[in-house]
Amino acid sequence: MGSSLEQKYLKIRKELLGSISLLFGVFILGTAGYCLIEGWTISEAAYMTVITLSSVGFSEVRPLDEKGRLFTISLIILGVISIGYIVNRFTEAIIQGYFQDAIKLRQQKRLLDTLSQHYILCGFGRTGRQIALEFKAEGIPFVIVDAKAEVVEIAGQMGYTVFQGDATEDATLIAVGIDRAVCLVVALPSDAENLYILISAKTLNPNLRTVARANTEEASRKLQRVGADAVISPYITGGRRMAAAALRPQVMDFVDGIITGTDRSLYLEEFQIQSEHFPFEGQTLREARLRLESGALVLAIRRSSGELIGGPTAETLIGRGDTLICMGTAEQLRRLNQLLDPLDPNHSQELRLPKQVPPNAEPDEEEGLV
Repeated sequence: MGSSLEQKYLKIRKELLGSISLLFGVFILGTAGYCLIEGWTISEAAYMTVITLSSVGFSEVRPLDEKGRLFTISLIILGVISIGYIVNRFTEAIIQGYFQDAIKLRQQKRLLDTLSQHYILCGFGRTGRQIALEFKAEGIPFVIVDAKAEVVEIAGQMGYTVFQGDATEDATLIAVGIDRAVCLVVALPSDAENLYILISAKTLNPNLRTVARANTEEASRKLQRVGADAVISPYITGGRRMAAAALRPQVMDFVDGIITGTDRSLYLEEFQIQSEHFPFEGQTLREARLRLESGALVLAIRRSSGELIGGPTAETLIGRGDTLICMGTAEQLRRLNQLLDPLDPNHSQELRLPKQVPPNAEPDEEEGLV
């Protein structure tokens, strides 16, 4: 779907409208011809033109002279050509799925217009496909943007919401709801295109979180310079993970198991505390009793200033503006979400967890654990 489908739709529509306009032009020509050549009234000339073009076989309105007969022959030939062209265009429109394309375009436009708080993925290559799989596993709303028709076709067959277009153009980003999106992931193989898209996206939505792919360190620095929140190099990151898997295989298996996949029992989630109803303002983790009440473990806290506190103790203070990085089962994290914002469980964090969850794990009753 996307611009290629729209171009195909517009092309066939233009041809259909052109053929209808041609037939209407022949009708006007025939009416004017009979008025001028035979001196008939407009109604008589129009009636004669219609029965001539439709070949119904009715008799002439009045007897025709030689000029009138020659004109009628010419009119019949033009009518046959016009009607034949219309039939040809209409048949081709049915064969090529013009009407189905029109329905798809309307459905796509409605879907894109309803997207909000969604993710935009630019590029559906090898990296982009893996990102899409993870997004799908997390159950988050997202749309894929790619310029290649064959790639768009593949993504559509896989059930993804996809838009064909050049992501470096503002019109494409606006079409996929850049102003309503929460995150943009740029995964094109070209560093220059990634940089260009990032600049456009930040201009259209300054509050957008952006994650960009970089193939070189120089590109990474430039992407960070123009506002990328995170820059990932597949080669550097892949090398580090391979080294870690060789040196600490059990650690890597554990980390992979809680970060990716759909069959995990433990999850990592972040909770940004912004609610005015936060009940633990100025309290320590011991006083908040988050671990005891939910069973989830607070692994780290990032302050609004950017300071990261890893392995917070029971005496660590929490407050609005903090982001809690937590680990637990699906049910434990849901319970923690309710504790952090009791008046609106979905305000502090839209959890991306499965509906069917394992039985809740027993919390550690030892006082002071966080």
